[in-house]
Amino acid sequence: MRRVEVAPGVELDVRDEGSGEKGVAVLLHGFPESSHSWRHQVQPLVAAGWRVLVPDQRGYASSSAPSEISAYRGDVLADDVIALLNDIDADDAVIIGHDWGAIVTWHVGQRHPSRCRALIAASVPYTPWPVHPIENLQAVHGDEFFYILYFQAPGVADAELNADPQRFLLSIAHMASGDGMRSLVGGPLPAEGTRLTDYFEHMIGGRIEACPSWMTSDDLAVYTEQFTTSGFTGPINWYRNLDANYDIFDPIGAAPLTMPTFFVAGDLDPVILGRPEYLGRMSSELPNHRATELIEGIGHWVQQEAPEAFNQIVLDWLDSL
Repeated sequence: MRRVEVAPGVELDVRDEGSGEKGVAVLLHGFPESSHSWRHQVQPLVAAGWRVLVPDQRGYASSSAPSEISAYRGDVLADDVIALLNDIDADDAVIIGHDWGAIVTWHVGQRHPSRCRALIAASVPYTPWPVHPIENLQAVHGDEFFYILYFQAPGVADAELNADPQRFLLSIAHMASGDGMRSLVGGPLPAEGTRLTDYFEHMIGGRIEACPSWMTSDDLAVYTEQFTTSGFTGPINWYRNLDANYDIFDPIGAAPLTMPTFFVAGDLDPVILGRPEYLGRMSSELPNHRATELIEGIGHWVQQEAPEAFNQIVLDWLDSL
């Protein structure tokens, strides 16, 4: 890992590997993850001729974590990616993002289209909200617990997750995986009085202290140490900018996304199950959408749950550019 200043006073730890005959690929992680979530992808991409940049993004691991909520807006996060390209004098790159990293991937394409050779989004499709996201989610969920709404009150979720990072990480890893989605037992809970870890454990039938099949105890130790170091305020601040991001990016829309775009996810990903209509809409709304592929039986952590299938799909797409 090396340290790169992406803005005044803001530095990101970045894994930088490969010679880059094919070009540059930037891998952007989601929540609650880090650069470690791409551990199965770096070497296959390097072996295929790509220079690979994998940052711990703002608020994560040992990268800088500004205190202002606005420091985690989508335009700021997109500009961080461009700063990484400028640091190595790269004209453009393939941007590959998972979960929140996918959202940043779409925003990089909207804000800096000339720097994007292609976009590959995993788990979160291009999502044009009909109204401000928080208003939309409040209308959909009403008095039922929903994690994004729980995240909006400063300090509340932060304190809960900071108190026991490992328990939370295990609960969400199990619940959103393919195995977890096949065996959900819980139903909705009221927003009042429900905590996030309680909700996830309710959905999977109780506390599970073992790692899911796709995560080793060493992987869990890495994530636990990273979130013990960083805390959760920075990562949760990304969610607190959803409405601000809408104000910035909704007027831009999909028009700048003329570069090749691709989408991959597990067919049991709760994000996909919650918004299936957006899969089909990408083909009509994105100017150059090349492919959407779902991996059977896999949940939200697609590149970790099914690394061989994920890598083959991505490498085949990259060969088609």
